[in-house]
Amino acid sequence: MLAAQLDSYLADMQMTATPKQKQQLLDFVAMLAKWNKAYNLTSVRDPEQMLIRHIMDSLAASPHLVGERFIDVGTGPGLPGIPLAIMNPDKKFVLLDSLGKRIRFQKQVQFELAIGNISSVESRVEAYQPEEKFDGVLSRAFASIQDMLQWCHHLPKPTGCFYALKGQLSDEEMANMPEGFELTDVFELKVPRLDEQRHLLRVVKAA
Repeated sequence: MLAAQLDSYLADMQMTATPKQKQQLLDFVAMLAKWNKAYNLTSVRDPEQMLIRHIMDSLAASPHLVGERFIDVGTGPGLPGIPLAIMNPDKKFVLLDSLGKRIRFQKQVQFELAIGNISSVESRVEAYQPEEKFDGVLSRAFASIQDMLQWCHHLPKPTGCFYALKGQLSDEEMANMPEGFELTDVFELKVPRLDEQRHLLRVVKAA
């Protein structure tokens, strides 16, 4: 049932996936549903809704990612980082979260599903000092773009950018872009079976 839905949603989003990638996405949903009972990783309880609200919602950003090295800040159970890593084996993703139980879950996913292009880091974002900076800083969890830029300003390369996955856009939030940053793109995302607004903001450090 879920496999057929996944095929349909990927077709709707004009995405192609190998049988292995599809199985990894489905196995990730199964692990999320199983671990969620004990660890309370997400408020979404139903696997069908997880497929829409977590997997496809994460993958909607995939066509817009430029570069090879990304960090998913405040990733929780690995969203959007794990679905994006499965579908982009040529890119590397660091999954950053401050809660140990989420990191343990991510590491178990990495082990069981044999995902070679993710690594998990338990840290607060402002305390994390990577040896190598990133092409892209992703976030699906920050309350405001201002907070994201303030706390993550040290993470991208000079040529890197910030990707903020948002729901409905706030005019006030858009108007109050912090100094030193420039909003370059606003992509409207379409997620199958999700009748809610979804946007991806791309922000760069001002030249």
